[in-house]
Amino acid sequence: MSPHETWFLENTTSLEVTDISNNAFVQLKILDFPGGYEFSDKKLPPESIFKKDASIVFVIDQTDGQDDLTAVEHFLDVSRLAHGVNPNLDIDILIHKVEAEAETYHHDDLNERVRQIRQVIIEQLREERLNIHPTFHLTSIHNHTIFEAFSKIVQKRIPQMNQLEKLLSGLALSCRVEKAYVFDVISKIYVATDNSDMDQFYEICSNAIDVVIDVSRIYSIDKDSKEAKAKSNENAPVPFDAKSGAMMRMENDYVLHLREVDSYLALVCLMKTNADINSGLLEYNFACFKKALKDLKVRSVPMQVKLRSNSKTVTSSRGTSARGTKSREEKKT
Repeated sequence: MSPHETWFLENTTSLEVTDISNNAFVQLKILDFPGGYEFSDKKLPPESIFKKDASIVFVIDQTDGQDDLTAVEHFLDVSRLAHGVNPNLDIDILIHKVEAEAETYHHDDLNERVRQIRQVIIEQLREERLNIHPTFHLTSIHNHTIFEAFSKIVQKRIPQMNQLEKLLSGLALSCRVEKAYVFDVISKIYVATDNSDMDQFYEICSNAIDVVIDVSRIYSIDKDSKEAKAKSNENAPVPFDAKSGAMMRMENDYVLHLREVDSYLALVCLMKTNADINSGLLEYNFACFKKALKDLKVRSVPMQVKLRSNSKTVTSSRGTSARGTKSREEKKT
C-alpha cells in the first residue's frame, strides 16, 4: 500500500486483533485500540492485557494541534494503569506525521512541537514519580522511519536478539562487511543488525528486497497461479525461497549481497567495492550463517560459530542457542 492510499483507510473504531507469524523470529499478536479507548470492558480487563510480556506502542499525531495534548493526557492515563499492572512493560511513543515538508508547519515549528510533546510527557512522569522511561520515535508514512521504528520495537520482543547481533557482527568481521541485516521480507522489519554504528542503509536494503520480490513475481509465478489469484481475490504468496538471492552494485561504491537464510528471512550485506574477499569464501560464510541461524531457532545450548576470512578464522562466541559450525580445515581433537 502506498502512503497516499492510507488516506482512504477508515479510522479504527473498535479493538482489532491481528496475529503475525511470518517466520520463527517475527511472531506477534497486535491489539489495535482506537484513540481514546477506555479500559473499562469487563470482557477484556486491563490485567489480561498488560500482565503479559508485551510492548505498548502509543501513537501521537503531531498535526492535531491542541488535540495532541489530549493524546498526551490519555497516554499518561494508560501508562499509570499499565504500570500498576506490570512495571516491566516496554513503552514506545510514535510522534507521527513528522514530515519536514508538512504544509501546516514550517520545519522549525515542527521541531518545536516535537520537543514540546516530549517535554510534557517526561516532566509529567517525573512529577508523578512514575518509573516509566518511554522510547520516542519520530515517524512518517512517507519515508522509512515508520519501518525502522517498528524494527526497534519488535527487536525488544525477540529473545535471541543478542545472539543474532553477535552472529551478524562475526560475519561482518570475517567478510569485511560494512553493514549486515536480517530482514523479514514481508513486513520490511529488520530483525537484527550487527553492532557497527553505521545506520544509514535501511532504505537501500528495503528497496533491494522490493526489487528481488518484484522480479520474482514476474518470472516465478506461472499463468495458473495468476489466474487462481484473480479468481480467489487473495494476495499471492511472496515469491521468496531458498533460491532467492541477488548481488547489486551501487553508485555509492558499495556492493549489496542478498541471500535467503530462512522462511521469509533475508540476509542483506553491504560491502565496499574494493573489499578484497574471495567469492567462494563469501558464499561459504553465508552458508555457515544460514546454518547457525536455523540452529538458533530450535536449540538452547551454548554455541560457537567459526567463520573464515582471507587470513584467519574469526570466532564469535554465543551465550545461548544453536550448535556451532566448523570450518573444513578444523579437526576435532
